[in-house]
Amino acid sequence: MQIQDLPYPDPGVPDARSGPRFLWWLGRNQLGGQFKALAWGLLHFVAVSALPFCVGLAVQAVVDRSGTRLALTGGLLALAAFCIALGDTFLHRTAVTNWITAAARVQQLLARKAAQLGSALTRRVAAGEVVAVSTGDVEKIGWFVEAVSRFLAAALTALLVCVALLVYQPALGVVVAVGLPLVALAVLPLLPKATRRADLQREKAGRATELASDTVAGLRVLRGIGGEELFLDRYRSASQEVRRAAVRSARMWSLISAMQVLLPGLLMIVVVWYGVHLAREGRITVGELVTVYSSVMVLNYPLQHFHEIAMAYSFSRPSAKRAARVLSLERATDIEGVREADVPSGDLYDPATGLLAPAGRLTAVVCGDPDAAGLLAERLGGHPAEQGTSVRLGGVPLDELPLDTARTAVLVQDKDPVLLSGSLRELLDVPSSGAVTAEDALAAAQCGDVLEALAQGSLDAEDPMDTRITERGRSLSGGQRQRLALARSLITDPEVLVLDEPTSAVDSHTEARIAEGVRGLRRGRTTVVFTSSPLLLDRADRVVLVHEGEVTAVGVHRELVRTDPRYRAVVTRETEEESAMSAVLEEDVLENVLEEDEALAELQELEEIEESA
Repeated sequence: MQIQDLPYPDPGVPDARSGPRFLWWLGRNQLGGQFKALAWGLLHFVAVSALPFCVGLAVQAVVDRSGTRLALTGGLLALAAFCIALGDTFLHRTAVTNWITAAARVQQLLARKAAQLGSALTRRVAAGEVVAVSTGDVEKIGWFVEAVSRFLAAALTALLVCVALLVYQPALGVVVAVGLPLVALAVLPLLPKATRRADLQREKAGRATELASDTVAGLRVLRGIGGEELFLDRYRSASQEVRRAAVRSARMWSLISAMQVLLPGLLMIVVVWYGVHLAREGRITVGELVTVYSSVMVLNYPLQHFHEIAMAYSFSRPSAKRAARVLSLERATDIEGVREADVPSGDLYDPATGLLAPAGRLTAVVCGDPDAAGLLAERLGGHPAEQGTSVRLGGVPLDELPLDTARTAVLVQDKDPVLLSGSLRELLDVPSSGAVTAEDALAAAQCGDVLEALAQGSLDAEDPMDTRITERGRSLSGGQRQRLALARSLITDPEVLVLDEPTSAVDSHTEARIAEGVRGLRRGRTTVVFTSSPLLLDRADRVVLVHEGEVTAVGVHRELVRTDPRYRAVVTRETEEESAMSAVLEEDVLENVLEEDEALAELQELEEIEESA
């Protein structure tokens, strides 16, 4: 896989049982790139390690006054330099390719998982954690996957150099062969502690980031209650904890780096001391001493990759663990489907609650619990939080449809819709049937004043549709965001549209107009609105009361207000005392009516007796 071939046609099915297993799966799926990097790495490192042998041969040729051997050594040096340049260039190229392709694979897997889970993802994993995994964590994972091949090339090169020194000069080669593994593995006891400190630093940094995100998101509210300084002090405290943790982590990694410099230096001192001793005894030549000394010195270069792979693994392991946790999440229902990808039509029915939304009609659903309403809305859209009987559309279970077909058939707009940054035209450029234009949807959602406000706030856009929407629509009020999100949902024109509290942040006059606009625009289409607003309920064709997970009343708004105390309590916000008082009054009124009926009956009997007399 090359960078220009991204994205992957299919990123595969990851092994998400644990972080190390996920890293191993990524490496296995990039064997081609790993072998390329290994080959170029061997060429580069072996050429670098060959330089000391060439230098030793050149020194010995000068000592022996051999011009032929000196010229031959010069040619070998030129060849080694060419191989170093060639190997380094293509090693860097393949390493970066492995890094980017591994990161891209992880990002595709995360994006696919987010699309499969939908709104259920943020209920099971914090949104900040998903963002952290898809940004910073994928880079650390890609770093480790890329560093493995360079580490293997460095380890094989060190092994080859040790074998070559044993053959070239056994006396000094034994010293290098024994000392080099000790130098490479001496830092292993320090790695667990360094890893724990690095994990603690990232944990504290994540908390500080979440605190900063929450502060920015609620800045308008904080200003209103004067809480900016309080949250600023909290962030200062959190950032200081991050700084202290980072310093403690850096100390440990600096100690490991220092040992990576100190231990090879000590090995070099031992080799030089012993080599000089052998040279004095005449057991080795000057050229051989220079060769061995230079080889040990050059080995510091591949030994650096032992330190890098340790750092890469310690940083990527928790990142891979977080990624595996997200990727291991599964939908409560099947995502492949066993039916053909035809969008069904007909009544929407939920067997679990008994909720029925007749085709082509506007059904309002009243729930006393807002959280239960949100879960039921997601269930109607084919996103159940747990296993259960599937919702049916036209008698077809949504679980048996392919995921994209089910989402085409039923669209759910939750109570807190998100507006992506970009122009208003881009915001409304969504997959749709084409039957509803942007102008009609904006008019039905009563977005006229929103367009005017956007036009007045933009100096460089003549058309309101070209004005920019800031991140998550923070520059807009809650009601404006709701109306734009409603217009976006109306444009899609799905077979079934499920709206969860679509007008909770708008005033009553606007809400009444929105109710009429949605009713008119969605005429002939199935629409389900979760609301407790009397203005919306009064314009619904059918009102359903769901209490404790079951449908307890069905009718129209005005009838249910008169006849159902539970419905009246939810819609009118009556307290238990007020509801009891209403019941007492109803009983009194009923008794009065019965007494009047009895009096009228007696009067009619007297009149009949008088007439007969």
